[in-house]
Amino acid sequence: MHVRALADTGALLACLDRRDPWHERCCEAFGQLRLPLPTSSAVLTELFHLLGDNPRDVELAWAFVRSGAVTVLPISDRDLPDIETLMRKYHDRPMDFADATLVHLAQRESLSTVFTIDHDDFETYRLGGRKRLRILPPR
Repeated sequence: MHVRALADTGALLACLDRRDPWHERCCEAFGQLRLPLPTSSAVLTELFHLLGDNPRDVELAWAFVRSGAVTVLPISDRDLPDIETLMRKYHDRPMDFADATLVHLAQRESLSTVFTIDHDDFETYRLGGRKRLRILPPR
């Protein structure tokens, strides 16, 4: 059975980069996930920013995105107050905008699994104030 999970930047980068220490674990976890993986435009912004200007890496990322492996869920003006509230709530982490969009989407879309390597932060975040997120791949 394949799991529906939100995609975070670090796990996507690890899948694309064979040299990343998380590469094998992320590729294995990726095989357990139901495609397309929902994500936010903020995550894709981070992904392309972190890739830098290496044309080969950027093309590889575009091929991955265009393959249908991910789908970008919309964030509208109506979502912004909730995202701001999350960032204020977790200001001590601090929660960045991309993470806030994913936690908000998890709540909005009734998703509880995140494909991420950012365990420290996503183990702290809660859905509805109480429910822990399931994180793939495990540490």
